[in-house]
Amino acid sequence: SLKNNESDAIVSAGNTGALFVIAKLNLKMIQNIDKPALSGLWPNKHGMNVVLDLGANIECNEKNLKDFSIMGASLYKSLFPNDLCKVALLNIGSEELKGNAVIKNTYQELNNKKNSLFDFDGYIEGNNIMNGEVNVIVTDGFTGNVALKTAEGTANFITSELKKALTGNILGKLSSLLNLKNINNFKNKLDPRLYNGAILLGLDSPVVKSHGGTDYIGFANALSVCEKIIKNELIKKIKNNINWLMRINLTKKDIINSIYLQIGYSKKISENLLEDFFDIIFNNIKKNKKIKISKFGTFVIRQKKSRIGRNPKTKEKKIISERNVILFRPSKELKKKINLNNES
Repeated sequence: SLKNNESDAIVSAGNTGALFVIAKLNLKMIQNIDKPALSGLWPNKHGMNVVLDLGANIECNEKNLKDFSIMGASLYKSLFPNDLCKVALLNIGSEELKGNAVIKNTYQELNNKKNSLFDFDGYIEGNNIMNGEVNVIVTDGFTGNVALKTAEGTANFITSELKKALTGNILGKLSSLLNLKNINNFKNKLDPRLYNGAILLGLDSPVVKSHGGTDYIGFANALSVCEKIIKNELIKKIKNNINWLMRINLTKKDIINSIYLQIGYSKKISENLLEDFFDIIFNNIKKNKKIKISKFGTFVIRQKKSRIGRNPKTKEKKIISERNVILFRPSKELKKKINLNNES
């Protein structure tokens, strides 16, 4: 019914793997999104986090993580439209140089592209996930699933040990009676039923997975999540914002940061290297020399003869004088890389 537009969304408490396979076979991916991501809701000190991916993709590249940032931020704004959305990448440290190449490249691209949907807050470590300083946390499926299971295990351990301490003797039982309200508040904060409803993002219709072992309270919360993402047009938000990632706006600062992050030179040395490179290119162009850069391409100077043209505003004819133009011919390696990126 979802495929035939007879319904707006699907909510299921059945087998997770079967649901996702059926969803991917019957529903289309949103254009320009390569992989779907499984997102979930986690409590923090000030409210709620959206965390993704929680296991749909073991390996992710830079494009996938950037897609996840858009999808996660769109989900957060659909659930909490009045809150400011802050996105962070889950990493082993908060410094720019920490992490693998995929994480560092994603950081650089998100940091250099401003948008109206969310503020990018850099890296976040696992021990700060519930601090509430950010509310959308992006990672690959392997890391996200490990973090999820660790958090679930920790929460279960704390609640079970607290229960033992408060019911193990008369003093504990008396203490629990005196602090009944606070204990109930604590219990509700860690109650998984209140955060039930994982969302598979990236498909052109909402798919919500409820925990199979939940009760009516948990399933009601999954339905509530479903209602909010339909009402606040989650899919439309993703489609409207995903093209922001496709824009190319490369500056000198971007290249300097790339040298700094990937090679490890200081920013001053990186800047000097780039200036020297541009000077060599410019001086050779002035001498009408062909410039070839290995595995990148060739710059060729071509002389264009004088010809009669037309002023685009007044439509009047005018003579365009003879001039030299620079042509760029990409290498086979560069063409192959561009084609792979377009296909992925």
